[in-house]
Amino acid sequence: MKVAEKVIISTAVTGSVNVPSQSPYLPLSAEEVADSAIGAVEAGSAIVHLHARHPDGRPAYEPEIFKEIVGRITDRTDAVINITTGGSTAMTLEQRLAGAIRVRPELASMNMGSMNFVYSGIADRVTEWRHDWERPYVLNTYSQPFVNTFDKIEETLRALGELGTRFEYECYDIGHLYSLAHFVEKGLARPPLLIQGVFGILGGIGADHDNLEHMVRVADRLFGDDYSFSAFAAGRDQIQFGTHSAWLGGHVRVGLEDSLWIGKGRLAESNAQQVHKIRAVIEDLGKQIATPADARALLALRGAGASTEGSKRI
Repeated sequence: MKVAEKVIISTAVTGSVNVPSQSPYLPLSAEEVADSAIGAVEAGSAIVHLHARHPDGRPAYEPEIFKEIVGRITDRTDAVINITTGGSTAMTLEQRLAGAIRVRPELASMNMGSMNFVYSGIADRVTEWRHDWERPYVLNTYSQPFVNTFDKIEETLRALGELGTRFEYECYDIGHLYSLAHFVEKGLARPPLLIQGVFGILGGIGADHDNLEHMVRVADRLFGDDYSFSAFAAGRDQIQFGTHSAWLGGHVRVGLEDSLWIGKGRLAESNAQQVHKIRAVIEDLGKQIATPADARALLALRGAGASTEGSKRI
């Protein structure tokens, strides 16, 4: 692993897992998502990882919504824009790629394997639903896999790679690292790599700190110094795993996509609140926070000046 001299904070602003009935603070409309992302950047986040939603919270793929979100953010910040290609498990690959192809971001997420991505347990914790779509949506994940076959991974790498987009490789298990090594060998995944270790998702590797260190050891064997590592855990382990990743020399991810909480029994009121918390931890470890310019240099991104068609500056 390339040990971080400055720690990149990524913020996953809204995602497609959590639903409005869980928290009144989850950003939903394009304006809310953009404003929440801007707040996270002002708090110290160098990268914002973006999903889109309709105003009632349903996951969205329409390019126009992504364009509006990105335009608002790039008008007010120089943040690195990271667009999802995961979308939601209910979307087709064409739908999942639509926003990134339209916006042409510097960075896009790339899920490195098919898996059971289960969050049906949300239904056990919600007692009052705000919208009719929410309960069937989360329950369906118990029987519907998240499909990321090798042909779909290759299609995504080629389609966005031709646009100058680089990737954040999301690895939910150790086998996903070996899948990434396959695409490195084929020349479709090009170093320097950004590997995002994902822990605590039902169907993926558990939120066990030994698992985090094991993932780093395996990645070291496969990629040497040609990669940077970042980690997050879903839910209550979010800050602990960010702390551990930074202590190991890696980067961190927070955000309301991954956890709706700021402490035990306390809902986070914004993405910025989580950024402030992890930033304080990182600085207490004696480490510096990376700026967007620092992140671009480390990850070999093309730069904000050549950014996206989604920006209102274009």
